[in-house]
Amino acid sequence: MARSEKRYGAPARLFHWLTVVLVITMVPAGIVMIRVDGGSLQNTLFDYHRSVGFVLLVLTFVRLVFRLGSHPAPLPETIPLWQRMAAKATHAFLYIFLILNPLVGWVATSAYGAAIEVFGLFTLPALVAKDRALADQLFPIHEVLGLAFVAVVTMHIGAALFHGLIKRDGVLQRML
Repeated sequence: MARSEKRYGAPARLFHWLTVVLVITMVPAGIVMIRVDGGSLQNTLFDYHRSVGFVLLVLTFVRLVFRLGSHPAPLPETIPLWQRMAAKATHAFLYIFLILNPLVGWVATSAYGAAIEVFGLFTLPALVAKDRALADQLFPIHEVLGLAFVAVVTMHIGAALFHGLIKRDGVLQRML
């Protein structure tokens, strides 16, 4: 499907909105799972969070390969340079996070000694040997990266809504 010069193509929009849905469900699951006191709910949330994290990791690699073969829809020429730079930096951080934090979580979980079953279909290999001290160091890093990600996503959403609802300059419509 061809895209207009002012809008992302259908594959890019699909990657974006699929990522949004997965993140919107995975982040709350991650927050709740560490606050629930054991039991089947906690196990279910851990399994879901880990499974979606792996899916996001793979999806992000596929998305990056796709993006290397296509060009993003250009921003309107009226967008100031500082906003263009902020948009590039934000997108770079989001891509880096969507690769880095699932890997940190995978290593931390491996070091903890827990298996990562992806939606019950297959089990990921451990990336490191069991090492509780390493897991205890990595899980807080995973959490801080997650909170930083939420902050940048919130800024990204705010900027998109600002451009769509206040500026009405076509930036939001590129992804709708």
